[in-house]
Amino acid sequence: MSAINYASKEIYFKIVYYGPGMGGKTTNLQYVHKSIPQANKGNLVSLATDQDRTLFFDFLPVEAIQIHGFTTKFQLYTVPGQVHYNATRKLVLRGVDGVVFVADSQWDKMKENVESFRNLEENLAEYDYSLDEIPYVLQYNKRDLASIATTQYMEFLLNRRATRVSAFESVATEGRGVFDTLNRISKLVLHKLNQEMTARSRP
Repeated sequence: MSAINYASKEIYFKIVYYGPGMGGKTTNLQYVHKSIPQANKGNLVSLATDQDRTLFFDFLPVEAIQIHGFTTKFQLYTVPGQVHYNATRKLVLRGVDGVVFVADSQWDKMKENVESFRNLEENLAEYDYSLDEIPYVLQYNKRDLASIATTQYMEFLLNRRATRVSAFESVATEGRGVFDTLNRISKLVLHKLNQEMTARSRP
Protein backbone atom coordinates (compact mmCIF):
# COMPACT_ATOMS: atom_id res chain seq x y z
CA MET A 1 0.00 0.00 0.00
CA SER A 2 1.29 3.53 0.75
CA ALA A 3 5.10 3.80 0.57
CA ILE A 4 6.83 5.76 3.34
CA ASN A 5 10.27 7.30 2.84
CA TYR A 6 11.50 8.15 6.34
CA ALA A 7 14.68 9.82 5.07
CA SER A 8 12.84 12.39 2.93
CA LYS A 9 9.73 12.41 5.17
CA GLU A 10 7.46 11.62 2.24
CA ILE A 11 4.48 9.29 1.83
CA TYR A 12 3.45 8.11 -1.63
CA PHE A 13 -0.12 7.10 -2.35
CA LYS A 14 -1.14 5.17 -5.43
CA ILE A 15 -4.55 5.95 -6.93
CA VAL A 16 -5.69 3.89 -9.92
CA TYR A 17 -8.35 4.96 -12.41
CA TYR A 18 -10.16 1.82 -13.57
CA GLY A 19 -12.99 1.23 -16.03
CA PRO A 20 -13.99 0.15 -19.54
CA GLY A 21 -12.05 1.15 -22.65
CA MET A 22 -12.50 4.72 -23.89
CA GLY A 23 -14.53 5.60 -20.79
CA GLY A 24 -12.52 8.68 -19.84
CA LYS A 25 -9.77 7.45 -17.52
CA THR A 26 -6.92 9.02 -19.47
CA THR A 27 -8.97 12.17 -20.09
CA ASN A 28 -9.30 12.62 -16.31
CA LEU A 29 -5.54 12.51 -15.83
CA GLN A 30 -4.89 14.78 -18.78
CA TYR A 31 -7.23 17.42 -17.36
CA VAL A 32 -5.70 17.15 -13.87
CA HIS A 33 -2.22 17.43 -15.32
CA LYS A 34 -2.89 20.57 -17.33
CA SER A 35 -4.72 22.24 -14.41
CA ILE A 36 -2.13 21.75 -11.66
CA PRO A 37 0.73 24.28 -11.28
CA GLN A 38 4.02 23.12 -12.75
CA ALA A 39 5.73 23.05 -9.35
CA ASN A 40 3.22 20.52 -8.05
CA LYS A 41 3.33 17.90 -10.76
CA GLY A 42 5.62 15.55 -12.57
CA ASN A 43 5.57 14.54 -16.20
CA LEU A 44 2.51 12.75 -17.53
CA VAL A 45 3.68 9.53 -19.14
CA SER A 46 1.28 7.93 -21.58
CA LEU A 47 1.77 4.84 -23.71
CA ALA A 48 -1.03 4.47 -26.23
CA THR A 49 -1.99 2.49 -29.30
CA ASP A 50 -2.78 4.00 -32.68
CA GLN A 51 -6.41 4.24 -31.52
CA ASP A 52 -5.29 6.51 -28.64
CA ARG A 53 -6.12 3.94 -25.98
CA THR A 54 -3.93 3.66 -22.91
CA LEU A 55 -1.70 0.64 -23.32
CA PHE A 56 0.15 0.71 -20.04
CA PHE A 57 -0.35 3.56 -17.57
CA ASP A 58 -0.34 7.26 -16.97
CA PHE A 59 1.71 8.51 -14.05
CA LEU A 60 1.29 11.80 -12.27
CA PRO A 61 2.77 12.54 -8.85
CA VAL A 62 0.87 15.37 -7.19
CA GLU A 63 2.36 16.92 -4.07
CA ALA A 64 -0.26 17.40 -1.38
CA ILE A 65 -0.58 18.25 2.32
CA GLN A 66 1.43 17.07 5.31
CA ILE A 67 0.26 14.33 7.65
CA HIS A 68 2.10 13.43 10.86
CA GLY A 69 5.02 15.52 9.60
CA PHE A 70 5.26 13.73 6.26
CA THR A 71 4.68 15.32 2.87
CA THR A 72 2.06 13.35 0.96
CA LYS A 73 2.34 12.75 -2.76
CA PHE A 74 -0.20 11.09 -4.98
CA GLN A 75 0.72 8.88 -7.90
CA LEU A 76 -2.16 8.64 -10.35
CA TYR A 77 -2.40 5.72 -12.76
CA THR A 78 -4.86 4.48 -15.35
CA VAL A 79 -5.22 0.95 -16.64
CA PRO A 80 -5.97 -0.16 -20.21
CA GLY A 81 -9.66 -0.78 -20.68
CA GLN A 82 -9.41 -3.65 -23.15
CA VAL A 83 -9.88 -7.17 -21.82
CA HIS A 84 -6.80 -8.57 -23.57
CA TYR A 85 -4.58 -6.29 -21.49
CA ASN A 86 -5.77 -7.80 -18.21
CA ALA A 87 -2.26 -8.80 -17.09
CA THR A 88 -1.25 -5.14 -17.29
CA ARG A 89 -4.35 -4.01 -15.42
CA LYS A 90 -3.58 -6.46 -12.65
CA LEU A 91 0.03 -5.30 -12.47
CA VAL A 92 -0.96 -1.63 -12.16
CA LEU A 93 -3.26 -2.49 -9.22
CA ARG A 94 -0.38 -3.84 -7.14
CA GLY A 95 0.06 -1.68 -4.04
CA VAL A 96 -3.01 0.45 -4.77
CA ASP A 97 -4.27 2.78 -2.01
CA GLY A 98 -7.43 4.06 -3.69
CA VAL A 99 -9.51 3.40 -6.80
CA VAL A 100 -11.58 5.65 -9.06
CA PHE A 101 -13.93 3.59 -11.21
CA VAL A 102 -14.76 5.61 -14.33
CA ALA A 103 -17.98 4.36 -15.91
CA ASP A 104 -19.19 5.30 -19.39
CA SER A 105 -22.73 6.71 -19.09
CA GLN A 106 -23.85 5.65 -22.58
CA TRP A 107 -26.62 3.03 -22.61
CA ASP A 108 -24.71 0.71 -24.92
CA LYS A 109 -21.75 0.67 -22.51
CA MET A 110 -23.61 -0.65 -19.45
CA LYS A 111 -22.54 -4.25 -20.02
CA GLU A 112 -18.91 -3.16 -20.35
CA ASN A 113 -19.19 -1.13 -17.15
CA VAL A 114 -20.48 -4.11 -15.18
CA GLU A 115 -17.88 -6.47 -16.66
CA SER A 116 -15.06 -4.02 -15.91
CA PHE A 117 -16.24 -3.54 -12.33
CA ARG A 118 -16.38 -7.30 -11.83
CA ASN A 119 -12.90 -7.56 -13.34
CA LEU A 120 -11.65 -4.93 -10.87
CA GLU A 121 -12.91 -7.01 -7.95
CA GLU A 122 -11.33 -10.17 -9.39
CA ASN A 123 -7.96 -8.54 -9.95
CA LEU A 124 -7.94 -7.00 -6.47
CA ALA A 125 -8.67 -10.42 -5.00
CA GLU A 126 -5.46 -11.70 -6.64
CA TYR A 127 -3.59 -9.52 -4.13
CA ASP A 128 -5.99 -10.29 -1.27
CA TYR A 129 -7.44 -6.78 -1.58
CA SER A 130 -11.13 -5.99 -1.34
CA LEU A 131 -13.30 -2.97 -2.14
CA ASP A 132 -14.66 -3.37 1.39
CA GLU A 133 -11.23 -2.29 2.64
CA ILE A 134 -9.75 -0.09 -0.10
CA PRO A 135 -11.13 3.46 -0.51
CA TYR A 136 -12.86 3.93 -3.85
CA VAL A 137 -15.30 6.25 -5.59
CA LEU A 138 -17.41 6.05 -8.72
CA GLN A 139 -17.45 8.52 -11.59
CA TYR A 140 -20.26 8.50 -14.15
CA ASN A 141 -18.59 10.10 -17.15
CA LYS A 142 -19.85 11.48 -20.49
CA ARG A 143 -22.97 13.04 -18.98
CA ASP A 144 -23.08 15.52 -21.88
CA LEU A 145 -24.03 12.89 -24.46
CA ALA A 146 -27.57 12.22 -25.68
CA SER A 147 -28.07 8.49 -25.18
CA ILE A 148 -27.07 8.04 -21.55
CA ALA A 149 -28.47 6.06 -18.64
CA THR A 150 -29.94 7.82 -15.63
CA THR A 151 -27.72 8.15 -12.59
CA GLN A 152 -30.30 6.12 -10.67
CA TYR A 153 -29.83 3.21 -13.05
CA MET A 154 -26.05 3.46 -12.87
CA GLU A 155 -26.27 3.51 -9.09
CA PHE A 156 -28.38 0.35 -9.28
CA LEU A 157 -25.75 -1.36 -11.43
CA LEU A 158 -22.54 -0.21 -9.75
CA ASN A 159 -23.20 1.17 -6.27
CA ARG A 160 -24.88 -1.75 -4.56
CA ARG A 161 -22.62 -2.51 -1.60
CA ALA A 162 -23.97 -2.39 1.94
CA THR A 163 -22.42 1.04 2.36
CA ARG A 164 -22.78 3.14 -0.78
CA VAL A 165 -19.73 5.04 -1.93
CA SER A 166 -19.48 8.55 -3.32
CA ALA A 167 -20.43 8.87 -6.98
CA PHE A 168 -19.83 11.88 -9.24
CA GLU A 169 -21.30 12.87 -12.58
CA SER A 170 -18.65 14.13 -14.96
CA VAL A 171 -17.73 15.38 -18.39
CA ALA A 172 -13.99 14.76 -18.24
CA THR A 173 -13.31 16.47 -21.57
CA GLU A 174 -14.56 19.73 -20.00
CA GLY A 175 -13.21 19.06 -16.52
CA ARG A 176 -16.66 18.76 -14.95
CA GLY A 177 -16.50 16.47 -11.94
CA VAL A 178 -12.82 15.67 -12.42
CA PHE A 179 -11.48 17.43 -9.34
CA ASP A 180 -14.58 16.57 -7.27
CA THR A 181 -13.72 12.93 -7.90
CA LEU A 182 -10.00 13.35 -7.21
CA ASN A 183 -10.55 15.41 -4.06
CA ARG A 184 -12.91 12.81 -2.62
CA ILE A 185 -10.69 9.80 -3.22
CA SER A 186 -7.67 11.75 -1.91
CA LYS A 187 -9.51 12.59 1.32
CA LEU A 188 -10.59 8.98 1.79
CA VAL A 189 -7.03 7.70 1.32
CA LEU A 190 -5.57 10.32 3.66
CA HIS A 191 -8.23 9.61 6.29
CA LYS A 192 -7.47 5.90 6.24
CA LEU A 193 -3.73 6.44 6.61
CA ASN A 194 -4.24 9.00 9.37
CA GLN A 195 -6.31 6.46 11.31
CA GLU A 196 -3.65 3.78 10.82
CA MET A 197 -0.76 6.04 11.87
CA THR A 198 -2.66 7.30 14.90
CA ALA A 199 -3.39 3.73 15.97
CA ARG A 200 0.29 2.80 15.61
CA SER A 201 1.41 5.75 17.76
CA ARG A 202 -0.76 4.74 20.69
CA PRO A 203 1.05 2.97 23.55
